[in-house]
Amino acid sequence: MDSTEEAMEAANWGIVLIPILAVMAPLLARALSPLVRISIVVFELLLGILIGPSVLGWVGESEFVEQLSDFGLAMLFFMAGNEIRLSAIRGRNGRRASLGWLVGLVAGVAIGYLIEPGFGAVVIGIALCSTALGVIMPLLRDAGELPTRFGNSAVALGAVGEFGPLIAISIFLGASSLGVSTIVLGIFILIAMTLLFLAARIEHNSLHRLVTATLHTSGQFAIRLVIFIVAALVVLSIVLDLDMLLGAFVAGLLWQVMMRQAPERDRAMVDSKLDAIAFGFLVPIFYINTGVSFELGALTSDLSVAALVPVFLVLLLVVRGVPSMFAARKGASTRERAALGLLGATGLPIIVAVTAIGVDSEYIDSGIAAALVGAGLLSVLIFPVIAMALRGDAAQLHASGTGDEAQNLPGEPHITEEA
Repeated sequence: MDSTEEAMEAANWGIVLIPILAVMAPLLARALSPLVRISIVVFELLLGILIGPSVLGWVGESEFVEQLSDFGLAMLFFMAGNEIRLSAIRGRNGRRASLGWLVGLVAGVAIGYLIEPGFGAVVIGIALCSTALGVIMPLLRDAGELPTRFGNSAVALGAVGEFGPLIAISIFLGASSLGVSTIVLGIFILIAMTLLFLAARIEHNSLHRLVTATLHTSGQFAIRLVIFIVAALVVLSIVLDLDMLLGAFVAGLLWQVMMRQAPERDRAMVDSKLDAIAFGFLVPIFYINTGVSFELGALTSDLSVAALVPVFLVLLLVVRGVPSMFAARKGASTRERAALGLLGATGLPIIVAVTAIGVDSEYIDSGIAAALVGAGLLSVLIFPVIAMALRGDAAQLHASGTGDEAQNLPGEPHITEEA
């Protein structure tokens, strides 16, 4: 069997092995949950590395899996936009989270210039100031933290930590010049704001009735409409030469606004189905495939590159974690601020996306990209665990009268700890 046939066989095995690993990941997370709370993402990534070319070599590159992975990444950002409570990122939370992100971006680019002068510094800076909202949101939801002021602060810094880098990627790393990229981005934002404005002002009673009527039929209009909205805004982003994740994120915001006045029971049912499609199918493919394509050899073959992994991990704490503490509520304890800093420094999806752009554009080499992704992997593994340990059990905090009770924010549905 020649090398081409072996590569094709490895690619075909991925169609079988990736679903198996997707089943194993939550089982492993649940088995270790009595000892330590580790995100399922960690297991998906590590299992992907294990079966990929870097270790066992059972799975190779596959165009089909790669396309599913891209759509999984888009759905991850859609779910982030859909789950963000807009009231949580307005006012003081949003202002302080935005200020912290801007400070981190400037610091990240400055530090990046010492490592890789030129546009490589921009790539490193954007990677270092990102936050994996798609990772921390499920943790906050499972811990019953989303309705709390701590949860609001974490969501605000996470939203800014994902949306801000997408804007920066579109402006600084687009194929067009800086001026043209800014104008094009302005056009996209204008279109997005118009859609959000119309969605907020137009009555959606007919849409809600159709959603309700097809919830338990083969029509499944809500899910079909979501797929259409994601595809349309992703295509619009690509046509405008912007990052596709920008369109996916805005699609989530748009769907949230469209469904805001729907009956709560129907909205919860639709959200449950979206969770199933995203986190039960597409998103695991993205994370496992990210592990499969991770260039472990770029780290193990060069000690200087391997040494960059802990450096970048510390820089994530300094560049993104420290400014994230600004998002804490007034009177927050040192433990709460530290927990927010650690959650803010948890990054991976943006790091994967921006380093891929950097390598393709030859702004950074594959070694630096692998070191950044490796630091992102470690951040997902380490930082949320420590953050939630510092935060403590949400139910106990509520019962002790810390003043961080679940809130019903104006214009938002009530979220219980079972959400």
